Amino acid sequence: MGELGSDLSESAESSALSGHARALGEKIAARTARVAVLGLGYVGLPLLLAFHRGGFPVLGFDVDAGKLDQLAAGRSYFKHIPDDQIAALQSSGRFEGSNREADLARADVLIICVPTPLTPEREPDLSYVTDTVRSVTAHLRPGQLIVLESTTYPGTTAEVVAPLLAESGLALDHDLFLAYSPEREDPGNTTFTTQNIPKVVGADSAIALDLANNLYSQVIPVTVPVSSAATAEAVKLTENIFRAVNIALVNELKVVYAAMGLDVWEVIEAAKTKPFGYMPFYPGPGLGGHCIPIDPFYLTWRARQDGIATRFIELAGEINTGMPTYAISQLRTALDTRFGTSLSQAKILLIGMAYKKNVDDTRESPALEIMSQLLQRGAEAHYHDPHVPRIPRTRKHPQLEGRQSAALTPALLRACDAVLICTDHDDVDYQMIAQEAPLVVDTRNCVPKGTNVVTA
Repeated sequence: MGELGSDLSESAESSALSGHARALGEKIAARTARVAVLGLGYVGLPLLLAFHRGGFPVLGFDVDAGKLDQLAAGRSYFKHIPDDQIAALQSSGRFEGSNREADLARADVLIICVPTPLTPEREPDLSYVTDTVRSVTAHLRPGQLIVLESTTYPGTTAEVVAPLLAESGLALDHDLFLAYSPEREDPGNTTFTTQNIPKVVGADSAIALDLANNLYSQVIPVTVPVSSAATAEAVKLTENIFRAVNIALVNELKVVYAAMGLDVWEVIEAAKTKPFGYMPFYPGPGLGGHCIPIDPFYLTWRARQDGIATRFIELAGEINTGMPTYAISQLRTALDTRFGTSLSQAKILLIGMAYKKNVDDTRESPALEIMSQLLQRGAEAHYHDPHVPRIPRTRKHPQLEGRQSAALTPALLRACDAVLICTDHDDVDYQMIAQEAPLVVDTRNCVPKGTNVVTA
């Protein structure tokens, strides 16, 4: 994409499109457009920081007053985002935090980064998206670009968001401009961040695509424009379904090879020496994070609307969803075989409550499911996680809220019947765990092999 409207300047439509669109395009090019990010979570806050570092005036909008208070004090509420970045944001004079919907009228760009979870029936829950769009509709004005970043099924932007925006009385592609750009955030990844991961951008009109692509090009070196919003929506689902299916495959192989007395980790390490035709994925106690456990079911639901069965994807979901129960079954068998101890009488220490290593993110963490199942079965369950001092409230496991991480000591390890490794954080003393714990059930291949270590 070149300068705004370059592809349209000689068309018959140019005069109709050159008003609000051209004015907004000039603001974007000059980096004077005020960019509002709605939802300051794991996706929204890094994106806000990226636009701020790019020189744009930014407005952070969130209904959580606690987040706004933290930002106002120059403090980060995410471990992987240091306080000095927030302090620089706060002191720049180009940042405003707000939970007042009327303030959004002063923004030139509105980027929506709100959750898209599943219902208990594993159907898309777009309530956060629709509620957010409805809340801003009354405050829209001509000359604004709206971009949805929340992961969703193909067609959401055109079939759900666009009709809600139309209720404002403003015309799309004349007064308002709508695009979709999937988030690709990976919390804790120090190599790939918001500012160096290529940005996919899609829209259903050339003018909206041009505006959105030029916007992101100001702060991200590589953008990837695609032909429609639905295509961009499908890109994100494809990326995460790829991971979900391959992780399901190695999780199933883990179960099969364990029954044969084979170590799946040794198999993978040898297989990945092949320089072509193979990509290593690793098993675990289940899937976590907001994307991979959820996104595939957005496509399966959408496919059902067209009468298409997604058997492969749904099978992968079943395998991954069943891994916490498999880990517990391995724990139960090991306790009974080695000590004659039933799970209902056992004291279990979980290592790791975050969904992946070296982060404080517990969203959809399989460790939460494992702890819930252990408690339901009568076990005494505790956890240690250097990144999660306290379990936050979650939609699926609200009863675990407030439980605190125990200090990892030799005395604690000896007092437990078993340790179950859920998350392989780097800053955990696995050597001590192997030496002091009577039994270690390891789902991450991070504890030195020994007579008291069982791979699960």
